Amino acid sequence: MSVLIEMLRGIVGAANVLTDGDLTAWEQDWRKRSRGKALAVVRPGNTQQVAEVVKACAAAGTAIVPQGGNTGLAVGSVPDDSGTQVLLSLQRMNAIRGIDAANLTVTVEAGCVLQVLQEAARNAGFLFPLSLAAEGSCTIGGNLATNAGGTQVVRYGNARDLCLGLEVVTPQGEIWEGTSGLRKDNTGYDLRDLIVGSEGTLGIITAATMKLYPLPAAQLTAWAAVPSLDHAVTLLGLAHKRLGAGLTGFEVMGQFALSLVAKHFPALRVPFIDDESAPYCVLLENSDNESEDHARARFEALLETAFEAGCVTDAVVAENLTQAHQLWHVRESIPLAQAEEGLNIKHDISIAVSRIPTFVAETDALLQREVPGVRLVNFGHLGDGNLHYNVQAPAGGDNGAFLREYEDRINTLVYDEVEKFEGSFSAEHGVGSLKVEKLEKHKSPVALAMMRAIKRGLDPQNILNPGRVIRTETTQ
Repeated sequence: MSVLIEMLRGIVGAANVLTDGDLTAWEQDWRKRSRGKALAVVRPGNTQQVAEVVKACAAAGTAIVPQGGNTGLAVGSVPDDSGTQVLLSLQRMNAIRGIDAANLTVTVEAGCVLQVLQEAARNAGFLFPLSLAAEGSCTIGGNLATNAGGTQVVRYGNARDLCLGLEVVTPQGEIWEGTSGLRKDNTGYDLRDLIVGSEGTLGIITAATMKLYPLPAAQLTAWAAVPSLDHAVTLLGLAHKRLGAGLTGFEVMGQFALSLVAKHFPALRVPFIDDESAPYCVLLENSDNESEDHARARFEALLETAFEAGCVTDAVVAENLTQAHQLWHVRESIPLAQAEEGLNIKHDISIAVSRIPTFVAETDALLQREVPGVRLVNFGHLGDGNLHYNVQAPAGGDNGAFLREYEDRINTLVYDEVEKFEGSFSAEHGVGSLKVEKLEKHKSPVALAMMRAIKRGLDPQNILNPGRVIRTETTQ
């Protein structure tokens, strides 16, 4: 291994091969659920260096774990505890290579932080719409590797839908240059879509060409109290009908989730928190290409119709950008408030929107029956059918003991219900190493066989991120 370390130092420079000191930032996952041990943390500065690092590791038979901002939630980008895996960090490769205004695209390196890309696009007069809670530290390469979602999927789609091309280093250390930015290229298999969402198991994304959109003339936010999830779904249908493509955000939040925000962040004003007739609240965003007056008129017409239909009991429209940010800050504070409340069991699931109310009613009742006293923190992206259906320990209990005793049982109950409703147990967080067994249980045998064949075909040495997403013969 010392020979390999010296080779890596020769490729990227000794200062960019870390073997000693505190490597927690690379070896521990975002949620602090797992801490591994890397043979070395290697930080290449360009695509050619990535390719040379991969060739050296392949020749030595050493596995590589690619990592972006290390904000993943499925333990897919940290090394195992063997001390034999190279952690390849893309953070130094953070340049925005260029914006093509006429083509409405931007080409960016994998280590570019999402918020930096958002701001660069805005400064050039464009919108890059991918938005999620970790945008201040997550990177574009990681967003694409996990096919990240976020709050504007209802209008713009996941990271996959925003990507027009990739630059990728293969498991053999070859470079595939595919960043042309074409919207139509029907020349064989779509390698871009194969790599996006593969979590670093099929290739290492080093750059990407992403879509840009014109900046909206106005963007308005509303917060509405609804009497049930069924009414929230009805409101979503009305919003699609009245706002069309202007509907860029539609979030649902259960009152217990919001009560945690009010409890742990009392400086935040949570609308309608004391309204017992509204078990859920909805956060809507309307983007308009004409004017703020036009946007507000359409928004108010939607809410008036919703009041008449009985699917909204109260509502407030942000008067300015500051108020809008405050409303979104409440929504984005739910995971932080839940963490303050104590260790919890997280689920990132997707169900057809029409079936979500029945799923929640049945699963809520099932969990309360099987594990009395559990508290359900239900919130998420109702506009695209993605719920963060989390489970908090009973009040006053030992959170750690609760997880040890009930986590596997609760996961099984929830995921079996998800399968019953023909949903997915991982909507936007990926599989990583945390959910490999769940994939094997809930994915069809035919799909699993196809996935294994792809992995063997592209990475026969099982060099890239072994044990993540899909088990192959060498990792079982």
